[in-house]
Amino acid sequence: MAVSVVMPELGESIVEGTIVRWLKNEGDPVQEDEPIVEIMTDKVNTELPAPASGVLKRILAPANAVVRVGQELAIIEAGGEADHETTPTVTEQASESVVLAPPPVPDTAGFYAPSEPVSSTAEGTEARPAPTPAPPAGDGKRAGRGLFLSPVVQKIAREHNLSEQELLSIQGTGAGGRITRADVERYLAQRAAVPQPTPAPAPAPQPTPAAAPREGEEIIPLVGMRKAIAEHLARSYQTAVHVTTVIQVDVSRLVEFRERNKESFQQQYGVRLTYTPFFIKAAADALLEFPMLNASLVGDQIIVRHYVHMGVAVALGEKGEEGLIVPVIRDAHKKSIVELARELEAIAQRARAKSISLAEVQGATFTLTNPGSYGALIGTPLINHPQTAILGTYAIVKMPVVINDMIAIRPMMHLCLSYDHRLIDGMYAGRFLQRVKRAIEEFEFFR
Repeated sequence: MAVSVVMPELGESIVEGTIVRWLKNEGDPVQEDEPIVEIMTDKVNTELPAPASGVLKRILAPANAVVRVGQELAIIEAGGEADHETTPTVTEQASESVVLAPPPVPDTAGFYAPSEPVSSTAEGTEARPAPTPAPPAGDGKRAGRGLFLSPVVQKIAREHNLSEQELLSIQGTGAGGRITRADVERYLAQRAAVPQPTPAPAPAPQPTPAAAPREGEEIIPLVGMRKAIAEHLARSYQTAVHVTTVIQVDVSRLVEFRERNKESFQQQYGVRLTYTPFFIKAAADALLEFPMLNASLVGDQIIVRHYVHMGVAVALGEKGEEGLIVPVIRDAHKKSIVELARELEAIAQRARAKSISLAEVQGATFTLTNPGSYGALIGTPLINHPQTAILGTYAIVKMPVVINDMIAIRPMMHLCLSYDHRLIDGMYAGRFLQRVKRAIEEFEFFR
């Protein structure tokens, strides 16, 4: 039995992936659930297991091919049976569509009217009228003549792909001008003796010539994860109506708390104390009060969620140079600062080692990105479709601010909220940002 290996759905927003490499070659034996191919998406690399045990008969999508969800990737011959493209035997072909017809009855003109054959199948018997063939042009003697074919003649016609027009051109020698087996075989012999013109091969598509690098330039092909990320972000940008609102936050209390407690926190809990867990906590609590920012637009329906699965953008690779990935902290609204810090630390370690699993990047309802970790002051984060919004937290910088009509130096930062204007109005987004701002400035995390 032939079993297809199909590109699965690897996430709610993933429509295609890239074949990185095949872990098995054609002809290799495979076991069910054994990884056979590595697939890259804009979120994560994953190894696809074999759906059945057998032999990898054929690879249909080579390495570096871009494949869409549902596309057939390979064929496994399970149980040592024939491949799914094996030609059926003559007996099988005949049993598929054996035509049983009543004896032909001549009409008043002496011609045989077309019968209504009955097709016998394994599922039962189904009556189907046979189409009335059109007479060949210029053949007045056979105009209006019905075409009756015995099961044997029909079988030979199928095997040799004889068209209806060809069958009409054969002079039948049977009773009433019926076409016999000998008539068809004689026609096939005559046809084989006439050399058939060889169709001209279609011109091969010419590849688009690569741009020649100029002096001082380097050309790098857009492939792999970077290509997948580019395509997903392009879809996100084309789908949502992006608007960004920015607010400034005084983080004096947060900075002071961290400076006083970062050493004791690591000693007590075994993880570093960073600013990101506080940002996640403030955003998660605010999303419970402003759930439209935690929603998705699917067709004409809005799916509003009253829980928070927070996606957190992190860099892949030891130096963060291998792309961006968004693992998910599930039920972030239920977790404490300590729990969030521990989960973030584990995520960062797996990201550096490129060992994040597929399940860890699925199901986010909202995303937080922290460009401030590399010094960015302000920006417009791109919504991660099908989510409705993304919050960017930017660099903490000391700057002069006016407090009670006096100039003071305070550690300040920008919060930048990008949202889908189809669902979210500016006032709603502004109130959400004010709620996050209050949680940070008034340091509400341990109340």
